[in-house]
Amino acid sequence: MGLKIAVQMDHVSSVSIRGDSTFAMCLEAQARGYELWHYTPDLLSMRGTRVTARAQKMTLRDIEGDHFTLGESERIDLSEMDVVLLRQDPPFDMAYITSTHLLERVHPKTLVVNDPRSVRDAPEKIFVTEFPDLMPETLITRDPEEVKAFRAEFGEMIVKPLFGNGGAGVFHITKDDRNLSSFMEMFALLSREPFICQRYLPGVRKGDKRIILVDGEIAGAINRVPAETDTRSNMHVGGTATATELTERDREICARIGPALKERGLILVGIDVIGDVMTEINVTSPTGIREVKRFGGADIAVMLWDAIENRL
Repeated sequence: MGLKIAVQMDHVSSVSIRGDSTFAMCLEAQARGYELWHYTPDLLSMRGTRVTARAQKMTLRDIEGDHFTLGESERIDLSEMDVVLLRQDPPFDMAYITSTHLLERVHPKTLVVNDPRSVRDAPEKIFVTEFPDLMPETLITRDPEEVKAFRAEFGEMIVKPLFGNGGAGVFHITKDDRNLSSFMEMFALLSREPFICQRYLPGVRKGDKRIILVDGEIAGAINRVPAETDTRSNMHVGGTATATELTERDREICARIGPALKERGLILVGIDVIGDVMTEINVTSPTGIREVKRFGGADIAVMLWDAIENRL
């Protein structure tokens, strides 16, 4: 299929190609002969009913330090594309939400991956609450008294921004930590949004498993082990990727959520599992594709484009 693909992403010059899933997806698209167009979210526009982007044709090479070439900037009509990949990283703020509203105007005539309405309606730390028996005890609030009561009940907890990403702003609060009040005051000053508290899971020291699903089916998994000096397992902040095997519980979790993902047009999803519970469902720009392949797993980029072609 000779497809025209527009990629809404952080600028390609900022990509660390060794671990970037968007780069892997685009390399596979290029190998299939698809035409790639690159633009950043700030170059998206709507006038009347027409949604456009100031974009550049993109050619990629899997070479560190010399991984891309961009053509001249052109105004493209997204309704004339076959696919738009919605791949910029969060924060999931009003700018991000606005881009989903604009892309919704061209979807599904132009297939947007993931479905922009579903992305907007399924923030990763909220979507997971639709499956309460699969997740750890969780509180979403700005009320300091509720947070104190939650810690009193569970002793240790993880507190993080509700719409954050990449491990930023994640704190491990212990039973005797005297900084909780100051911490909540700081959060309140930085944002009007609630924050999320979850029961601390000691199993995170053995790793936080990232399982990737394509069109509701398991595609691959890696384990992410936090550094000795950190609670967070995200690779952005020093977590180490290792090979892993799926357990029966992992498969049960994926079987439960898979139909909901497929129904909502969430073609590429990454879930986080610690021990026997799921902590997040990542739908904005899930990562892990290159790491799965590096450790001998499936080429998920191939599986993704097969699924997109089937949708088209």
